[in-house]
Amino acid sequence: MFTTAQHEDFDALAPEDFDSPYRMYAELRSGCPVAHTKAWGGFWAFMRYEDVANAAADYRTYTTTVQNVVPKLAFTGRRPPLHLDPPEHTVYRRAINPLLTKEKIDLLEEPVRRFAVELLAPIVARGQGDICNDFSARLPIAVFAEWMNLPKDQVDTLRETGRAYAIAVQTFNGEMVKKTSFKLYDMARNLIAMRKQELMDPEVDVTSALLSVRVDGEPLPDAMIEGAVRQILVVGIIAPHVMIGSICVHLSRFPELQNKLRQQPELIPAAIEEYLRLYTPYRGFARTPTKDIEVHGVKIKKDEPIALVYASANRDESVFPNADQFILDRPNIKDHLAFGRGPHNCPGVWLARLELRVALEELLARTSHFELNGPIATTLCPEIGALSVPLKLMSAGGA
Repeated sequence: MFTTAQHEDFDALAPEDFDSPYRMYAELRSGCPVAHTKAWGGFWAFMRYEDVANAAADYRTYTTTVQNVVPKLAFTGRRPPLHLDPPEHTVYRRAINPLLTKEKIDLLEEPVRRFAVELLAPIVARGQGDICNDFSARLPIAVFAEWMNLPKDQVDTLRETGRAYAIAVQTFNGEMVKKTSFKLYDMARNLIAMRKQELMDPEVDVTSALLSVRVDGEPLPDAMIEGAVRQILVVGIIAPHVMIGSICVHLSRFPELQNKLRQQPELIPAAIEEYLRLYTPYRGFARTPTKDIEVHGVKIKKDEPIALVYASANRDESVFPNADQFILDRPNIKDHLAFGRGPHNCPGVWLARLELRVALEELLARTSHFELNGPIATTLCPEIGALSVPLKLMSAGGA
């Protein structure tokens, strides 16, 4: 068996377009389901659905405490719950999860729709715009600010810093990643100080919920609360940005489907689920084996990083027939892994679905047609999909 230093099954740094990663993933699923690359110091990649799902659920063998994404981005302290495994992570999830139930998230529909309408109005009026830069990069920030009860001055800071952080990650600008990350930590500390001075109802405010947790009668450590709030501030910003852009690329390529969803908006929730499978916005999250393992005859040593490639797993033909095609109401669509699996499944599933549904509803309702109006720019790791999507739009009124 080759060692990780001696071979490379794929080039993670090869230039990509919107479609090329999926062709490569299909080849690897078929011929090299446990693949290795020398990129970023070297890592393994699980490409098939079963291997990704099993590893995501088995936190004892595949820990998240060492590295969470490829390439490794975190350089500061622990940011729970993502950077911890059970049982340490569980107290944070117990504080966060109740604020992200479907019932709680449904209460946000009015402001989410208002934000979407305000952001779409100038794009539709111009008849053109970058749906990512002008809309999907901005909507999640407004939504998160609403959900976190941020004061107005912090909303502006999050808008500026959150977008700068996302750009820094996508351009591999290490110094800017650090600079913006520190600003986000400052935001977290300021928000925590504000809530300590005047605690909000823990049932409606996530920072207050974390401050109210007691373990054996003691509060959570300040540094860990800071890390959790810092994580929450950006965790839901990039994925909707990419997803909405990718959806618009697909609907531009398939105008019949675009018109069908426009005429039958009741189909949009089902379409969103298929889009989450087809264009999973994160390639995957990283895990580190806690012992030597063997998968499909490949030996992986303890502490060698592994990427669980959700974007490949969700196109595994053995689970999703005709996996590269958009098929509304797939019988097993609930099995997609866009929100992960196991203890680190995404707690914000209902918020993500709400944002995507409302965004697509409002875009389709305000247009009679849209199409691509320039080249698509795509993301780099750890995301996958559209980063910039210029569109030409015709308003619903035909003007």
